[in-house]
Amino acid sequence: MLLIKDASEIFLPDGVQKNASVLIEDGRIKKIGKNIGGADEVIDARGKTVLPGFVDCHTHAIFAGSREFELEMKLNGASYEDIAKRGGGINYTVRKTREASFQQLFNESKKRLDRMLEYGTTTAEIKSGYGLNLESEIKILKVANELNRKHEIDIVPTFLGAHAVPPEIDKDEYIGLVIDEMIPVVAEKKLAKFCDVFCESGYFTVDESRRILQAGKEHGLIPKIHADEFSSCGGAGLAAEMNAISADHLLMASDDGIKRMATAGVNAVLLPAVPFSLMQERYAPARKMMKEGVRVALATDLNPNCWTENMQFVIQLACFKMGMTPREAIEGATINAARAVGMENEVGSIEEGKKADLVIIDAPSHVFIPYHFGVNLVEKVIKNGKVV
Repeated sequence: MLLIKDASEIFLPDGVQKNASVLIEDGRIKKIGKNIGGADEVIDARGKTVLPGFVDCHTHAIFAGSREFELEMKLNGASYEDIAKRGGGINYTVRKTREASFQQLFNESKKRLDRMLEYGTTTAEIKSGYGLNLESEIKILKVANELNRKHEIDIVPTFLGAHAVPPEIDKDEYIGLVIDEMIPVVAEKKLAKFCDVFCESGYFTVDESRRILQAGKEHGLIPKIHADEFSSCGGAGLAAEMNAISADHLLMASDDGIKRMATAGVNAVLLPAVPFSLMQERYAPARKMMKEGVRVALATDLNPNCWTENMQFVIQLACFKMGMTPREAIEGATINAARAVGMENEVGSIEEGKKADLVIIDAPSHVFIPYHFGVNLVEKVIKNGKVV
């Protein structure tokens, strides 16, 4: 048994418990309270805070190549669409990822996961979407499943064949390929839990997205959706219609779409590092969503356009740019993020019986995560009850 003893603060679902301990047995949380003994191993947590491990519920962590050349374009005012027209963007990464071997993708992605773990992430969703043909999409998902077997972080794979249309094929033909070939193979091989689509002007329309998500549902893949990032195109409403587990981005979501999400119980996954990386002034309306009753989760959106493995940074942006309180932001990065990948019964909060995925930060309060920014506050990461 492992005892995290006398923490200054333990971040619990209904508040914080001060000067308390957490007892772990067989990889799970056995007891939370004061004056706990009987452990084989003890961590002195005086002056420190214990949090749930972060759940990064939206990443594109498997890719090859980098796009640092886009930075100067961004600094000169180029939009996401402009960069794509100049040879950057998704299709640039698709070319590099198609060329990469399975082992290259595994090795490069493992380094990203190692860094995520150092910053406190213990569960992560990873999307495909940089293959855009059957062979490469399957390759990416197989890498994700191999990482899940071999890395400390639990990986939840998502199929995102409808990330963009590759240049070598007509759009209607490609949608047919996604629906008739990719989704059945992904489902048959059990390579993914979710099916996602980039519902956005210039990518996939609401009607096209509906067809793709419906095909995924018919094959047992739970719908997710990239929605209303650059334009208000009805993605939030479609998420509600399809009973998606989450709608992600949502910078331009309409008031009606937000209300429909609340009614349908769709989780909002907000990605504030994306507008930060694109040097945009507008962020997703987190406070409006919470007022309407939408659960707000947070994630990095780790990808070559928004390259961060640091959920602490995302929490800081959520506070400074979207007006979330420290508790709301940390809940967004833990229990609400777990809900967005269907794992809230196992991870995302410190409760007896749940997996002992915990982070000890070198600070006396959870408020220090947004307050003391620009550093890694994580001192220890505990995964399945073991210090990693």
